[in-house]
Amino acid sequence: MVLDKAQVLTEDQDLDEIQKERERIILENIEDDPNVNQATLASKLNVAVGTINWHIKRLVGKGHVKLSRAERKKLRYIITPEGLAFRASLTVKYIENSMLLFRRTRNRVIDLLPEVRRSGYDCVRITGDGDLAEVIRLTCIEQGVKIDNDPALPAFEVRGWRVFLNVDGEV
Repeated sequence: MVLDKAQVLTEDQDLDEIQKERERIILENIEDDPNVNQATLASKLNVAVGTINWHIKRLVGKGHVKLSRAERKKLRYIITPEGLAFRASLTVKYIENSMLLFRRTRNRVIDLLPEVRRSGYDCVRITGDGDLAEVIRLTCIEQGVKIDNDPALPAFEVRGWRVFLNVDGEV
């Protein structure tokens, strides 16, 4: 049983969504600190400095960010009004996608819980972590299904954007 991010985004949209998410985070960081440097942004996004440089060049090219010299070698980033509007639209889209993923994950877990009960269990374990694991945990609690770490229990397994139900020890 699989819930895949592809149900939320098509594969073609996936790369575009990653780029937009990075740009949203870059814009938020620039808004918080116009003197932020590319190395700091790269560290926050866990990407190479060259990737940040590419994104910033795109943002400048689109008119969302302007550059000015703060010191001889130091750049200062200024978000334009268009950049603020773009960041706001990216934030709205991010929230919409997050809520869609939340709803689909929750509905999928609700759909799978009867299989858990048919197998004679009223308790599950959750493997993996992150937001999807938290959605699974909250959905199970809401549906009256206990959570335990007993390896003999059926498991909801989170792997990236996928959720598997493992009732028999097989996935």
